[in-house]
Amino acid sequence: MKKIIIVMMLLIPMAVAAQTLEEFHKAAEQNYPLIKQFGLIEQTTALTVSNIGKGWLPQVSASAQATYQSDVVSWPAQMQSAYHQMGIDMKGLKKDQYRVGIDVQQTLFDGGTVKSQKAIAREQGHVREAETEVTLYQVRQRVNELFFGLLLLDDQIQQNVDLQELLTANEKKLASMMKSGTAAESDYLSVKAERLNTVQQMTSLQSQRRTVSRMLSFFSGLEVKTLVRPVVSVAVLQQQLVRRPELKAIEAQLRLTDVQEKALNAALMPKLGLFAQGYYGYPGYNMFEDMMSHKWSWNGMIGVRLTWNIAALYTRKNDKAKLNVQRSAYHVQRDVFLFNNQLEQIRQQENIERYKKLMADDEEIIRLRSSVRKAAESKLAHGIIDVNDLIREINQENVARVRQSMHEVQMLKEIYDYKYTTNN
Repeated sequence: MKKIIIVMMLLIPMAVAAQTLEEFHKAAEQNYPLIKQFGLIEQTTALTVSNIGKGWLPQVSASAQATYQSDVVSWPAQMQSAYHQMGIDMKGLKKDQYRVGIDVQQTLFDGGTVKSQKAIAREQGHVREAETEVTLYQVRQRVNELFFGLLLLDDQIQQNVDLQELLTANEKKLASMMKSGTAAESDYLSVKAERLNTVQQMTSLQSQRRTVSRMLSFFSGLEVKTLVRPVVSVAVLQQQLVRRPELKAIEAQLRLTDVQEKALNAALMPKLGLFAQGYYGYPGYNMFEDMMSHKWSWNGMIGVRLTWNIAALYTRKNDKAKLNVQRSAYHVQRDVFLFNNQLEQIRQQENIERYKKLMADDEEIIRLRSSVRKAAESKLAHGIIDVNDLIREINQENVARVRQSMHEVQMLKEIYDYKYTTNN
């Protein structure tokens, strides 16, 4: 019982260390620097919408001015003479005038302008998020390349180990045969050289694996440990709805054109608002008094203002036509994407079928090559063939095993590429 517990404790870390392709997808997306863009877009959109909403707050402006005029309002000479006879000094307005004031405007009805501008800002934020998601989605394809590259290298390393063991066993047999005089030294050296050549190949494979492993680790932010070979159903080949983020980005663009068209309608509506103006300066609103006394005074005015700018009518037709052209361009872009996507699905489906057919014969080829190799070992022991024939049969069997591994990994990769193409 104690031994079973110890074995289970040893197996638990191994199970935890196993890593799936989906784990690397999620980790890579979270580790990719572009993921931060979503938060920045959300903050920017919120700030923009907030700024637009402040259009409903009172708009306050302060001003100060000093002017000198070439002429001013004055009394006719006859009236000035009459006032002078009555002892009244009618000075008239001064040519230098001064004003320090403040204007306040409060919108009561804007025809939906602020609302449409908010909608445009939100949809622009959705467009940027969708475009970012498109770029982020491409991370999966890069992870697939690295992940399946590692799987293939792991298989080749294991096959190299098996080949070394096979060559080592034959090398020992030939060493024994050489001592007994039934084999030449050159036969022994040929097998030993072939084994050392296989050792060199292992060095190259391990170097490649370290490189790809470091790239996948850097890309995902995870330490690469034991990879779990994916298991997928052939049902993936059935026709599926395409859910690619590129289509979502196009839909976001189309929604943006819709709200932009609504903004054109809002631009045609009249605007109603309150206003208040006040200033301290000379002259004031009471011009007659200011003609007699050149003193600064407080002046104020409040009222309601209705404005209706019909200039938007001049360009409305062309603006709507431009939006329709944009919509048509987005529809064409979507059709082109779906067309190319369908072509890619067809290519991938045919590749998967091809690998399935190749794999159907791989086991039989390996079984036959293994039988031929064992027969060659027996013939060599009886002196029927030379060592070069044995080495050739060993390599042929190894090639068959390598091809089987390549077909299996390539089919798995093609299936996941198909999943990437449809986002299912």
